[in-house]
Amino acid sequence: MAVTLEHRELELFLHLARTLNYGRTSLECHVSAATLTRTIQRLETRVGAQLLDRGPRGVVLTAEGRRFTTYAEQALELWADYRSGSAETAGLSGELRIFATVTACQTLLPDLLAPLRAEHPQIRLDIRTGDAAAALARLDEGEVDAAVAGIPKRLPQTLVSRPVAVTDLVLVKAREGSSDGPYVVPARGLVREAAFRWFRKTGVKPAIAAEPDGHEALLALVALGCGTGVVPRLVLESSAVRDQLVELPADLEPLTIGLCARRADLHRPLVAALWDLRP
Repeated sequence: MAVTLEHRELELFLHLARTLNYGRTSLECHVSAATLTRTIQRLETRVGAQLLDRGPRGVVLTAEGRRFTTYAEQALELWADYRSGSAETAGLSGELRIFATVTACQTLLPDLLAPLRAEHPQIRLDIRTGDAAAALARLDEGEVDAAVAGIPKRLPQTLVSRPVAVTDLVLVKAREGSSDGPYVVPARGLVREAAFRWFRKTGVKPAIAAEPDGHEALLALVALGCGTGVVPRLVLESSAVRDQLVELPADLEPLTIGLCARRADLHRPLVAALWDLRP
């Protein structure tokens, strides 16, 4: 008798195959740890082989697990293709998960996603926000289907990008503050790297006053007089504290922002629809 595998079981397995962390998959997929464990055990029983090995160094995929990952991805893609039907007759449907910072949501996403909404109004958009520095990692790990993020000079081989905007990096201080004080820089990411390249080029030995996660938080600290900050102009121009800040002269390199996706996902109908349309 043929073995039937539920789509939800395949989705849970694929998430775990990407994260290799039972706790994280349990939390993000909204299932209990016991349910997740039973699901994997049930899959292994049906497949007749061990898919994941929980060793002293953590969870790893077995050779059969890697082979089953390919099957699971293809099975879910076939199901999505079937459910979406013909794009010409019924239009695409389903959920598309997109990561973007708060600033990108306000300034870039409306124009970027307008053609997709016009062409495929049945697609459900799941917009997720957070720290810009985490965007590509969340995409690469499969948490989202696409991301609007700064593009590094060396993009991981697993990802592809298409530029959507270029913004200058600017040096700002509080309107009533000193330009000789300490600096406020992002805790991680491309803007931080560019700021420290500028420090080295100009011979500045910066005293760091704060290292917030997000650019919006950085501007709030600068407006409070905590120090001089480096941010994308796009963030500055859309900030609620813009009038409290003054831009200082600085020859900082620009930041390219792009639409990014996993290379392996470009053939998926929903991702392809987003990728192919232009604002």
